[in-house]
Amino acid sequence: MSTGRTIVVGITGGIAAYKAVNVVRAFVLLGDDVHVVATEAALRFVGKPTLEAISRNTVHTDLYEGVAEVRHVAIGQSADLIVIAPATANSIAKIALGLADDLLGNTILASTAPLVIAPAMHTEMWNNPATVANIATLRARGVTIVGPGIGRLTGADSGPGRMEEPETIVAAALSAYDTRAYETRAHETRAHETRAIDASADLTGRRVLISAGGTREPLDPVRFLGNRSSGRQGVALAEAALARGATVTLVAAHLEVPVPAGIQVHTVSSTLDLQEAMLAAAASADVIIMAAAVADYRPAEVQADKIKKDVAGDRLALELVRNPDVLAGLVRERHPGQLIVGFAAETEPDDVLRRELGRTKIQRKGCDLLVLNRVGWTQGFATERNEIEVLDLAGDIVMEASGTKLSVAHRILDSIVVVAGTR
Repeated sequence: MSTGRTIVVGITGGIAAYKAVNVVRAFVLLGDDVHVVATEAALRFVGKPTLEAISRNTVHTDLYEGVAEVRHVAIGQSADLIVIAPATANSIAKIALGLADDLLGNTILASTAPLVIAPAMHTEMWNNPATVANIATLRARGVTIVGPGIGRLTGADSGPGRMEEPETIVAAALSAYDTRAYETRAHETRAHETRAIDASADLTGRRVLISAGGTREPLDPVRFLGNRSSGRQGVALAEAALARGATVTLVAAHLEVPVPAGIQVHTVSSTLDLQEAMLAAAASADVIIMAAAVADYRPAEVQADKIKKDVAGDRLALELVRNPDVLAGLVRERHPGQLIVGFAAETEPDDVLRRELGRTKIQRKGCDLLVLNRVGWTQGFATERNEIEVLDLAGDIVMEASGTKLSVAHRILDSIVVVAGTR
């Protein structure tokens, strides 16, 4: 059964080229259309008939072959994924420099597909500063580097430089493909959702303050207590508010996602840092959304030096003190007309009990709206989607939403606009 993927496997001139046969075979067995682009040096290690029999396609090597069909760029243009296995030190250097003196170099330059490289070389070559710099360059461009492994090399050598096993390379390549495919779909969805916004720009003139991410409480110079929040929902709220005409300020604690241009960002680390930044910015805000995951406790004492396990022993006791309630503090200090929205992440699986926890919390905090969502090992935090309910101060559910975090952000803002319009 075909996957619909077109995969180019590039093979360069190293002894590990024999392993590339199993890389090609694995993709073929998955149902991929596999095209091998081998360098002349690679064919000195593994024969073209073998590669053609396994890939079920003609093996291409010559830059000037198929000129009429512009093959030197057509192969790269049609690729959904390019895997170079093995990638010698020489080929890595050429890719990093963008050289295109052979068919493989042209194929890579002509492609926008994810590129996965499995290095294979002697340890000294892998550790050479030139190779180290070339690998760093490729990583910075988004190239996936698989390995190398540590083990027996050609001859009596042993150490880093051994090409990873075919199954490891294939798994990493498919992960890179899936990531790119998801990012493409997410970008298209984001563009669609942005286009779907009401052109009335209903937050024009409003100043919106949002917190996002997860705070970290230091134990010593190298360790901290934290949480799994990536900041995706808070950043999505900032992006949506900006698109609807608001002037947006984001107080960001350890975000794992980029912030769109046009948003003023204040970076913080701990809960006390976040409290200070939020209180300072709140004075000029019309709307405050506390989407950050804030640590409830912090260590009573932060060690000046790294805690040593040989000193601490088999058990380490930590004394924690309670952090201030940032949301409740913002409510106490609010100015007339200011609208404040809180977030409550609960692990309670029962809907009725979770909503009751939310109702208790909004009464205790005193905010205008509370966004209630269930979190767990695989939902809520560090995911691309969310499912939420919005409660008002009376404890009634005024809105429910699920979907991408950007679409959920717009639904939350819809609720804010409705409440603001009643004032």
